[in-house]
Amino acid sequence: MGTAVGQPLQGRRILVTRPRGQAGGLRVQLEALGARVEVVPVIQVLPPRDPLPLQQAAARLDGYAWVVFTSRNGVEAMAAHLGRWKHTLPPHTRVACIGPATAQAVRDRLGWRVHLQPQAYVAESLVEAFRRAGVEGARVLVARAEQARDTLPEGLRALGAQVEVVSAYRTEPAYNEAERLRDVLRRGVDLVTFASPSAVHAACELCGDPQRLRAVPAACIGPVTAAAAHQAGLRVVAVAEVFTRQGLVEAVVRALTGGEGGG
Repeated sequence: MGTAVGQPLQGRRILVTRPRGQAGGLRVQLEALGARVEVVPVIQVLPPRDPLPLQQAAARLDGYAWVVFTSRNGVEAMAAHLGRWKHTLPPHTRVACIGPATAQAVRDRLGWRVHLQPQAYVAESLVEAFRRAGVEGARVLVARAEQARDTLPEGLRALGAQVEVVSAYRTEPAYNEAERLRDVLRRGVDLVTFASPSAVHAACELCGDPQRLRAVPAACIGPVTAAAAHQAGLRVVAVAEVFTRQGLVEAVVRALTGGEGGG
């Protein structure tokens, strides 16, 4: 049975594991390519166990030369703590983000300019961008998930920066989605997408039978997520070349069509 022109994913069932508020764009793009999308948000985003460090940091932004965000969730948390009328960035403070979605959230939610963003959207590339920009002696605030790699703060400290890391949010498995995840896997999907290591870990915890999840081909948004999936024993068949939602869509199309373009 052929596929419609411009719909290379016609008839394919794809499991999207992103949090519900972040899954809409990916779902729309995949459905436009003909896919049937099952959204099961395997993680939930929660406030940090101790919100005080973020509150204190938000109250004294003028004490930092740089504020660094690693995800949209961190931006949302900062916006919540700053309050509606306190989004003015001190004139000497600059902002760095790992990827374009995070940078867009900074502009939309905080109204701030983004001064530094690496070409590749991983912590290692941001450290390299700071190396070129120069950060020795600078006070740097890193607002990130409670559970995160130490690549960024360690890399900045190695460059001579004074780094303060605050937990802006935390994630945990969405236990209320466990039965739905198991049902979707029982009915069968052609591919599962992962956009973070935490989603990989949560899906493995929630799925009931790890072998059922390991039998499903997986597409990952980037190498860090792919490494987590490999470590969990999942069958990674595609990794986005550009670590964005669009890059993930293109990886899905490659995986399920043998390399056809997605338009």
